[in-house]
Amino acid sequence: MGTLYKILTGSHSGWRWVVLILLLAAIVKAYGGWKKKKDFTAADKKLAMFAMIAFHLQWTFGVILYFISPKVQFVEGFMKNAMLRFYGMEHIVAMTIAFVLITIGHSKSKKVEEGPEKFKKIFVFYTIALVIILASIPWPFRTALGGSWM
Repeated sequence: MGTLYKILTGSHSGWRWVVLILLLAAIVKAYGGWKKKKDFTAADKKLAMFAMIAFHLQWTFGVILYFISPKVQFVEGFMKNAMLRFYGMEHIVAMTIAFVLITIGHSKSKKVEEGPEKFKKIFVFYTIALVIILASIPWPFRTALGGSWM
């Protein structure tokens, strides 16, 4: 179990950068397309889809870690411990909300015919999800959570 935990922890931690870059790229592209009333191209569709897939993969790594990580412990008083509460409740709930928002945004954009409206759906849903994600990452400056840059 120790090797699997190390591999998943490294993957989950490193893959976040791919997710953040793809989400930012999709958001910036969607904002520009929405405001400039551009047509939604195959490249735009692929970027939004790759951002969603990257996050889905990240979320899957996280769910597996949720069940094997020593940072997730439902012991008496775990809600009073910042690290145990964060990993046991806050992180998984927030990331699941982001997962749902990204999935809904991608799905709603597929159902709209006009390009600017497609961009708007992606921009709104992906941006809200990104804010939740950024607030829910155990960044190194959140010392009580034991986070790191990698």
